[in-house]
Amino acid sequence: MENQGNPTNSAGQTVCSDFLQHIRYEKRLSHHTLTAYANDLEQFTLFLATECNVDQPERADFRHIRSWIVSLVEADIDKSSVNRKIATLRSFYNFLVRRKVIELDPMTKIQALKASKRLPQYVEEKPMEMLLNDIEFPDTFEGIRDKLVLELLYGTGIRLSELTGLKTADVNLYDKTILVLGKRNKHRIIPLTQPLFELIQQYNQLKEKEFSGQADQTILIVSDKGVPAYPVLIQRIVKKNLALVTTLEKKSPHVLRHSFATHLLNRGADLNAIKDLLGHSSLAATQVYTHTSLEQLKKTYDQAHPKAKK
Repeated sequence: MENQGNPTNSAGQTVCSDFLQHIRYEKRLSHHTLTAYANDLEQFTLFLATECNVDQPERADFRHIRSWIVSLVEADIDKSSVNRKIATLRSFYNFLVRRKVIELDPMTKIQALKASKRLPQYVEEKPMEMLLNDIEFPDTFEGIRDKLVLELLYGTGIRLSELTGLKTADVNLYDKTILVLGKRNKHRIIPLTQPLFELIQQYNQLKEKEFSGQADQTILIVSDKGVPAYPVLIQRIVKKNLALVTTLEKKSPHVLRHSFATHLLNRGADLNAIKDLLGHSSLAATQVYTHTSLEQLKKTYDQAHPKAKK
């Protein structure tokens, strides 16, 4: 990360930049996470300068940090967002202690806010079947491309960043699998259904024909102009098509990821298998879908059991 507007320490170096370089090259966090950390530190540094008369973050103590957290809560910032900012500072000050920039960690007295757990939003199976099986997509490059985007997100559970990072060579023609580069540069292999595999082949042929070899052939999903697809394009495709079959307020690529995991679990898939398919580092992250499945079970019970409403 280049200049983030952060203060410099006595050695003439930017401590925040040092930290961001550390998590970028040593921790190998995603670009999205890196940007979030940078924004959090920039906001905190500005608060210190304007509200606490503290010109360097390494000079802040737990009272300054607590004041910032209070200001965020009073501004009605979502608790999960506040907790992410707390996590950013926890990593930052731990880094400063290890580098002996400071002796005492001011985060030891800071605790995360208790946030209510929100169940992942997902599309029911029937609307997804209607979208992918009944609704006709235009027999054009854009139409086939848009359907492939939806099929990949729902059929494999990959993240938005993983989709835009997919290369044509990541599709294994023999095993009918895709190689996905996930968080922390970890690879995982996900199987493809025969229809999805055939759709990828159809799309690649159309891409070659549409752009006569002028498109970026190394990248799987490209825009209407043949350049690598960008996040806003994918989000627009998903939102437009999900609006045809669901009234969910949130219509994002992540909703399709949630739908993928929930539908697998509802149909009896092993939780550890779902964990591996999603690329979660621990089972705890995947277990949220057991709550979603339980909610669905309760809903079915309330609708079907004669004693449920009494």
